[in-house]
Amino acid sequence: MEKLLHYVWKHRLLPLRALQTTDGQDIEILDPGLANPNAGPDFFNAKVRIGETVWAGNVEIHLRSSDWFRHGHENNENYDNVVLHVASVIDCEVTTSSGKRLPQLQLDIPADLSLRYENLQQAEDYPRCYRVIPGLDSFRVHSWMDTLAVERIEEKARRVMERLKKTNGNWEWVLFVTLARNFGFGINGDVFETWAERIPLERIGKHRDELFQIEAIFLGMAGLLEADSLPPNSAEHGADDEYFLRLQKEFAYQCRLFGLGAIMPYQQWKDLCLRPQNFPHIRLAELAWIYHKGNVALAKLKDAVMEEKALEALRRILVGETSEYWHTHIMFGQAVEKRQLHLSPASQNLLIINTVVPVLYAYAMSHDNYLLRERVLDLLQLLPAENNYILRQWKECGLKVNTAADSQALIQLKQQYCDRHDCLRCSFGYEYLKSQL
Repeated sequence: MEKLLHYVWKHRLLPLRALQTTDGQDIEILDPGLANPNAGPDFFNAKVRIGETVWAGNVEIHLRSSDWFRHGHENNENYDNVVLHVASVIDCEVTTSSGKRLPQLQLDIPADLSLRYENLQQAEDYPRCYRVIPGLDSFRVHSWMDTLAVERIEEKARRVMERLKKTNGNWEWVLFVTLARNFGFGINGDVFETWAERIPLERIGKHRDELFQIEAIFLGMAGLLEADSLPPNSAEHGADDEYFLRLQKEFAYQCRLFGLGAIMPYQQWKDLCLRPQNFPHIRLAELAWIYHKGNVALAKLKDAVMEEKALEALRRILVGETSEYWHTHIMFGQAVEKRQLHLSPASQNLLIINTVVPVLYAYAMSHDNYLLRERVLDLLQLLPAENNYILRQWKECGLKVNTAADSQALIQLKQQYCDRHDCLRCSFGYEYLKSQL
């Protein structure tokens, strides 16, 4: 409950009675200060009037004042500039490392607030605060949604930067791995990333103009050119599949030529419950096409984003066609009626949201390119909202979800706040608690 006491202090949910220190001095909270999420006092730069004196400094909060000693603050010089100690239970005096005795405020958590908070924590419904959503002020909703959307982009951008550190600043490799991961469209995401990290781009780049060679390397490194990788019902057909055999032969040659390294076990790929267009064979063939066209290139993406019709330019880059063989097959030895394969607009949208936006955002921030940053953020406002169960639940509460910025914000809200029961950091949670008091 200490977090709730922090919340009471931060939002000044104070009792109507006059506040006094434990030794009888009047207290006025002029500024509760800035919450500190890191080590050190709980609130920085607070301003309080104690008696006739205005004090500016830090505030430390505990459930019991004896927690000050339990946490070792009396020996920590970082706590010497605390001007007020706040606790629900005052069971001792507290002192700094210099021996100075600190003034203390006994502060209760309002009973109604505690009850509503417990309701939020224990409720099984999602979203838990659904009752207040229809009555929320639109400005507050949009402000919080904008904050959440940027939070999510920055979180993804941090993962991009972590990949960048592995390669000593190789942006093209980072773009390739990030794009590959998102070609897994969830279920094969981890496998695609593992696969992409094994592809020696610097060695195969000279063969980029030959789609057949790229496809052989991509499928071969994925373990999908191994004879055992053929499904039982297609093994006998696959063994006679001329294209499969040609790819096998080409991959064997490329392995001797480049020393391509360890091949992935094909068993890692998942295709159960997937639609045929999401089979790893098809997705790898589409990725091979995009790579063959030279579209996995940071410069191309940057130029596209800066165009007047940025989405159209990006869709041309992410067209995702395949070689002719895959127009009539869903995997080796399994023929289907001929169709034209290409990435759907919905799939392209997901690749823009999860690849183009975070990679270019990370690039823009690392190069202080704020114009590019704003253009990247604009993409989320131009794209339609995703369609998943999280968003449908919020829509049922009366929340408008129109753009990808909205959907990314609500995914962030669920994953980083709702799933963690972190209602005290949530603007919607604040409105719930406030409206019920």
